[in-house]
Amino acid sequence: MARNFKDLSEQEIVALAISLEEEDERIYADFANGLNETYPATAQVFEAMRDEEANHRRRLIELHRAKFGEHIPLIRRQDVKGFVQRKPVWLIRPLGIATVRKQTELMELETRRFYERAMQHVTDASIRKLLGDLAEIERQHSATAESLEHEHLTTDARHEEDATNRRLFVMQVVQPGLAGLMDGSVSTLAPVFAAAFATHSSKDALLVGLAASIGAGISMGFAEALSDDGSLTGRGHPWARGLVCGAMTTAGGIGHTLPYLIPDFKLATGAAVGIVAVELALISWIRHRYMDTPIVSATLQVVLGGILVFVTGILIGNS
Repeated sequence: MARNFKDLSEQEIVALAISLEEEDERIYADFANGLNETYPATAQVFEAMRDEEANHRRRLIELHRAKFGEHIPLIRRQDVKGFVQRKPVWLIRPLGIATVRKQTELMELETRRFYERAMQHVTDASIRKLLGDLAEIERQHSATAESLEHEHLTTDARHEEDATNRRLFVMQVVQPGLAGLMDGSVSTLAPVFAAAFATHSSKDALLVGLAASIGAGISMGFAEALSDDGSLTGRGHPWARGLVCGAMTTAGGIGHTLPYLIPDFKLATGAAVGIVAVELALISWIRHRYMDTPIVSATLQVVLGGILVFVTGILIGNS
């Protein structure tokens, strides 16, 4: 059972502070390790912050040895009520800089509040002084981290990390999303328009389009998620990629399916054709913007494929 903070003795408060500093030291080390490959300059920042936490731990251990002896009671955050449970983001590879910095801000805030509250529960002057000093250090930690960033993150390093961040975004979000959008927009053209021209019924075309879009989204999502775990390729968490790919596949098919909510078959088909043109233009722009494909080449490739599938659907529907 977790204990209330107010019931801790002064020795247990110091022991808990040592445990917190040890935990933060190891988390910063994990951040540095996880960022070293893709963001080496930022990794140095967290190495420096790890050294700071190690220094805090040593000062607390020296205080405990002087006041209470060599034995340090084992007391951790989970043994005391009121601590926020930290999500183990440091176990995720590759690490994202935004996630790490947000986690760091939360860690610093929680640790500072702990020291400020701990000061109210101890009467020993030397303990209060050290806790107060550490609280002030944590209060200044954001400025310290900023100065460390200026020291290690030079202009060239920032440009390099920005380029790396863009590459990761392309691999983890753009590529699976684009694959899904292309599959959903192009592959569902044939069944939707085949059903439309075979039945001349907006309702039938709508049902076929919904089934094709959702079915393709589920299939593409699982295919992407199971393709690799991202540990070697750096493509990110497999289920996140699968969700992006599946959602964009469904969206790509739904786009030219929804016009068949219009009861008038000819009007619905005209609207669907217009949306198909927009979808193909969007795919071409994304390929040009993120995949460095020349705009003319991207447009010709996508439009040609779309036209072939579109004509196939019409021919089958009219056969």
